Amino acid sequence: MYFPVANVEVSWWVPSVVAFFVSLFTSTAGVSGAFLLLPFQMSFLGYTTPSVSATNHIFNIVAIPSGVYRYIREKRMVWPLSFVVILGTLPGVILGALIRVVYLPDPQNFKIFAALILGYIGIRMLKDVLKNKKIQMTNKEKDKQNISAQAVETLEMSWQRISYRFSGQVYSSPTPIIFILCLVVGIIGGVYGIGGGAIVAPFFVSILGLPVYTVAGATLLGTLVTSVSGVFIFQILAFVYPNQSIGPDWALGFLFGLGGMLGMYCGARMQKHIPARSIKIMLCIIVMGTSLKYMLEYLH
Repeated sequence: MYFPVANVEVSWWVPSVVAFFVSLFTSTAGVSGAFLLLPFQMSFLGYTTPSVSATNHIFNIVAIPSGVYRYIREKRMVWPLSFVVILGTLPGVILGALIRVVYLPDPQNFKIFAALILGYIGIRMLKDVLKNKKIQMTNKEKDKQNISAQAVETLEMSWQRISYRFSGQVYSSPTPIIFILCLVVGIIGGVYGIGGGAIVAPFFVSILGLPVYTVAGATLLGTLVTSVSGVFIFQILAFVYPNQSIGPDWALGFLFGLGGMLGMYCGARMQKHIPARSIKIMLCIIVMGTSLKYMLEYLH
């Protein structure tokens, strides 16, 4: 099947199958999987124009709602956190899209940018896993029962602080710090075409100390909203820069989204049965491996 915007030819089922398995695992940590589909498109499909970022946003729009629905159904959606994530990343992703088109149209420059961002995320997660190794050595069956039985209870939502109770513990973070973090991440995510969730989720877990079981729904919802705005801004830029391939490949993005839709629903459903440390280790390996691959491609 030929996709004219992406200028690639691939069997129709390949994007959906790849997206399903990627989203199945990454959605357990609140990440859509777009940050892994991007190197797949660039390296395996040869899709390297700026429009690949816009196509990634289409994938998010189609795939994410199923995962968000599952987290809402299980009452593990932290709504105050979701709102701040959206308010911070939304303006950031618009600026990021502009930077991607104006300053990073060269695939080589884009690869080194992606490698540095992913490498930093991987290092942060690795340090968090090693630091909390002893803490994570608890009764797994007891943890599973607590996670399955407990819902998120909001305690405070203000401009100063967000607090909530989950599984018998209270978690609290300053609202301004979350907002500034999401703004910066939104810019990076806008450039990378991922909506920012792949960067926000590790920061919430590693730096703010929030449980991965509660941040996943919030980061996915934030990624969904920012991806909608991302597609909108890329479409506008396509008219401003008619000589560049900027607008998304809707057909390719939709096929990726179909596989991601099923993968995210299944991933969100099985998340509570997976130890948090296992989720972090999985993401750490994937992120650092992708970063190393991009770095080697840039150097050669």
